[in-house]
Amino acid sequence: MPATFLIFFAVVLLLYGAANLYVLRRVEPALPQRRWILLVFRSLFGAWALAFLVGRVLEQREVCTTSKVLVWAGSLWLGLLVYALLASVLVDLLALANRLRPFLPVAMAHRPLRTRRAITGALGAVAALPVVAGYLNAREVRLRTLELVIDKPAGALSSLNVVVASDIHLGTIVGRSRFSRMVEAINAQSPDLVLLVGDIIDEDLKPVIEEDLGETLRDLRARYGVFGVTGNHEYIGGVAASVAYLEEHGVRMLRDATAEVAGGLWLVGREDVSAPRFGFPERRPLSDLMTSVDRTRPVILMDHQPWNFDPAQEAKVDLQLSGHTHDGQLWPFALITRAVYERSWGLERRGSTWFYVSCGAGTWGPPVRLGNEPEIVLMKLRFRQ
Repeated sequence: MPATFLIFFAVVLLLYGAANLYVLRRVEPALPQRRWILLVFRSLFGAWALAFLVGRVLEQREVCTTSKVLVWAGSLWLGLLVYALLASVLVDLLALANRLRPFLPVAMAHRPLRTRRAITGALGAVAALPVVAGYLNAREVRLRTLELVIDKPAGALSSLNVVVASDIHLGTIVGRSRFSRMVEAINAQSPDLVLLVGDIIDEDLKPVIEEDLGETLRDLRARYGVFGVTGNHEYIGGVAASVAYLEEHGVRMLRDATAEVAGGLWLVGREDVSAPRFGFPERRPLSDLMTSVDRTRPVILMDHQPWNFDPAQEAKVDLQLSGHTHDGQLWPFALITRAVYERSWGLERRGSTWFYVSCGAGTWGPPVRLGNEPEIVLMKLRFRQ
């Protein structure tokens, strides 16, 4: 595994450990200060904090009830940790402000243990409520409909219904039941094309094979086919095996490749930009890919990560589709994705090029969405006659 990825993973683990330790130190003072109670609590806390990582490692060897329980329990903890951490920081900031300029009731200081327990109970509620609400929100994929006009002729095509889904993350969390609902929603739009814009598979392929999600993939119906591109998660789980599985089950993967559709439209699929981090060569420049494309026809580009829109605009691509960001998935992380990426979610036009970044249909880590909604997108494209 490349050193850059190992360094990134080590930094993530370090930050994760620090966040867990911070919350643990915030909760412990509210417990009875007996050694055996603290030891049991720390053991249970640590086991829950490690559940996601252990479950992921275990399912790489064998998908079983234990691996599924650990992944589910650990993924829920990831969501709880976010809001427990935010609440803990807020409490500490309020305490600091009160020391500098007292404003809290004096009675709180007179009964410190009762105060700590009340605050800890409030912290638990503050952490749990958004996770429950976000879990319910994440399970209901919404349909978003956009109508776009592309000012180019598309042969015999006057219009095209394109359904776009990104970041499905098939695996233990997004399994057969949830994915079947997505497929039903996609097929209900009678699509001419289905485009899967990366992170189709979560990470390890074993849970996908275990649930036979490939057969559900085969249920996708589109007049001109189902096309996909790689995302960073296909690389995390092993890109060769992931791509082979997807292609075996009806998805035509465009890896720095182009495809002509119905004699009037061109698709361009870029390899995910993260490829070099996993020991693969840099992807081909978009300008090279465009040499095989008839630019007098409409051109749709699929590029998983919305890092840089300039190449697509310079190449006169008509529509670029991206995903990856999840629009932060959990509030307030959208503040970060909106600062880092060209666009975190939604539609915009630059020159003659439309850009759409989907917030995704599935979830990674916590099966929770807060501040955004999982989506599939129906794009009703009309062309110049």
